[in-house]
Amino acid sequence: MHRRWSRIFVLAMAIPLLLAMLAACGAGTTPTGNSTGNGGTAAKGSTIIKIGTDFPASGKDESTGKPAENGAHLAVDQANAQNLLPGYKFVFDPKDDVGPNGAHDPAVGQKNVTDLAGDALVAGIAGPINSNVAQSQLPVVNQVPIALISPANTNDCLTKEVPQDECGGAKSKISVYRPTGKVTYFRIATPDQYQGKALADFSYKVKGYRKAYVFDDSETYGAGLANVFVEQFKSLGGTVLDRKSVANTTTSFVNLLTQAAAGKPDVIFFGGNDSTGGTPLRQQMMQVPELKNTALIGGDGMSTSAFARTIRNTGGPVFTSVAGADAQKLDSAKKFLQDFDKVYGINNISSYSAASYDCAMIIMQAVKAAINKGVATPKDSSDLTQAKVFRQAVIDAIQNIDYNGVTGHHTFDKDGDTTNHVISIYTIADNPDQGNGWKYLTQLKY
Repeated sequence: MHRRWSRIFVLAMAIPLLLAMLAACGAGTTPTGNSTGNGGTAAKGSTIIKIGTDFPASGKDESTGKPAENGAHLAVDQANAQNLLPGYKFVFDPKDDVGPNGAHDPAVGQKNVTDLAGDALVAGIAGPINSNVAQSQLPVVNQVPIALISPANTNDCLTKEVPQDECGGAKSKISVYRPTGKVTYFRIATPDQYQGKALADFSYKVKGYRKAYVFDDSETYGAGLANVFVEQFKSLGGTVLDRKSVANTTTSFVNLLTQAAAGKPDVIFFGGNDSTGGTPLRQQMMQVPELKNTALIGGDGMSTSAFARTIRNTGGPVFTSVAGADAQKLDSAKKFLQDFDKVYGINNISSYSAASYDCAMIIMQAVKAAINKGVATPKDSSDLTQAKVFRQAVIDAIQNIDYNGVTGHHTFDKDGDTTNHVISIYTIADNPDQGNGWKYLTQLKY
């Protein structure tokens, strides 16, 4: 019995010594945070990396925001399934920016990115959808800093001082949006200086419209898009009969439309979202006899499944745009569409589901690049000191990325804008209950 305990004592003393020797030699151990497994230097820190999103995922904007959120979620799930970053796990962290009025709310969006940035494990944020929400978020993410990359923001002034009459001189907001002077905001949506131009070109050159009556919802996106449309339509030789800016809560357009009808417009243009006036305006055109068969054209804010399924093919034609390439026409998107259908159903897709997928994937590719360079992740959710270092490395990687994704090839200019300037044009599908409710017509590239 004594001899047995002696042997156990010797063995007990020998095991820690052996483990210490192995650790000293680096045999059989993995550095804290795990090796990247792909040639990069192992970075110490948490193996959990969060990808945040901010979309209007409920209320009036749900048909746009929730499918966009789902696109980003699919990217995170697939990155984990494909072991994009060995030794690490991506965690999806979504936020909803719908406010008390049931639609996208800049104040809620600002709080969302503030909360996400307060969690050191959040490496970047995909979103938002709406440009006025982005306006409230940009100063916050710029000072943190943390990357914010939008699939849908199109207002020119978010990143540049052109067009001059809208974004230049005293109207410039760049110093407000970038208080540090550095770029932390990116977007893969084509800006309105191209989208508004494309809508005017399509109206005048393709459809032959010569007289337009213009409405906008007074929001950042809607008013900016209308400005570009008006300028381009006039430059082509078209006549803008009048321009009315209305509150984004307007529900009755009959009186305004009756005034518009007096000028016998070929087309009504609406700058805004379906949730900020687009749907009731189109419905009420049917109540004005002279406008029942008049065309309506608008931007990506109206290109929602809810709008298409509500309006259907009644009255005059409806045309909208998406600030990017049509995913259903790209070979690069075929697998994405199949995968999205399997998880969420293809009838639940929106115009920016594919773009949101790409936004989340770009962030994760940038995370991978940062870790491969040896930049450590934060140790935990409260390690904001290391988060600042890591997030800046992610921002730098996004700025220099060369990405081939679902929506095509993206690189970013010095202001964070995609260099892929494609606008797709749509009309309501013959059966709006299929897919996202829209039928692709053509694309214009600038």
